[in-house]
Amino acid sequence: METPAIRCRELFKTYAGRPPVEAVRGIDMTVAEGECFGVLGPNGAGKTTTIEILEGLLPQTSGEVEILGMQWQHAAESIRESIGISLQETRFSDKLSVLETLTLFRSFYRDGITVSEAIECVGLEDKAQAWVKNLSGGQQQRLAVAAAIVGDPRLLFLDEPTTGLDPQSRRQLWDIIRRYGAQGRSVLLTTHYMEEAEQLCDRVAIIDHGKIIALGSPRELIARLGGEHVIEFTLTPNATTLNQQENGWTQVNHVTGSVYEDGCHRLTVTQPHLVIPQILSHVEQAGAQLASLTTRHARLEDVFVQLTGRHLDDTLEKQA
Repeated sequence: METPAIRCRELFKTYAGRPPVEAVRGIDMTVAEGECFGVLGPNGAGKTTTIEILEGLLPQTSGEVEILGMQWQHAAESIRESIGISLQETRFSDKLSVLETLTLFRSFYRDGITVSEAIECVGLEDKAQAWVKNLSGGQQQRLAVAAAIVGDPRLLFLDEPTTGLDPQSRRQLWDIIRRYGAQGRSVLLTTHYMEEAEQLCDRVAIIDHGKIIALGSPRELIARLGGEHVIEFTLTPNATTLNQQENGWTQVNHVTGSVYEDGCHRLTVTQPHLVIPQILSHVEQAGAQLASLTTRHARLEDVFVQLTGRHLDDTLEKQA
């Protein structure tokens, strides 16, 4: 039987206080060798605490943690030699070059790839002699990933690797992560970009209030919504009655879920071509009018909203 890259059982973390704070409340999770595994969660959900325990940065209160078949309390040095970590915000020395920075990080490992290979992996060949302070945000993120992979780790932790990047830089990092995973290596990725999770992750765990509330492939989680399509529409200001009956739309045939948020109705449906005429009929009978109506395929974001009642981006904005 193949040893998983990560295995944790009944993981708890409680911070002392009056009252004590239970940040992690019994998480069970297994990441297979060669899997790209995503962890999503709103601010305060316990996601960061869980990842820091897995990375060996924080001791758990109770529970079992195995990294590549080893435990931190018995084989910390061996684990560190086998993993790479890219934090959300990595601070490098401004007056070291890319080459010098990665030479320093390579010296931390007995085995690994060459510095030039790490630079090539992240596409920074033309910036090898550039000072860190002169790199763009996207280039600095790629440097952080290069520092994480220069030890040739079997397991790579990436914490919000594309936060704040422009779309082009984000997709460049996606390509780097895909190439790394194609080598049979394991990746644990945290992100608040739902498209990123859908594009990169084989499976996703959604954590809220210290527990995993959903686990599966993006496709499986989306299928649990009960419909592959979403209809979003807004009504004119005189449609007060319809807006107050936000859950009434679930009575419409082929509607599996209904959310009313910021003046917009969002329906998860199985047959949009059959639901739209019913919406138009209900609106007309109520003497109201549509202001807008769009249809799209269901996304992982819709799963997150249904499970937690909020958007992941909203929780980050409140944190900021």
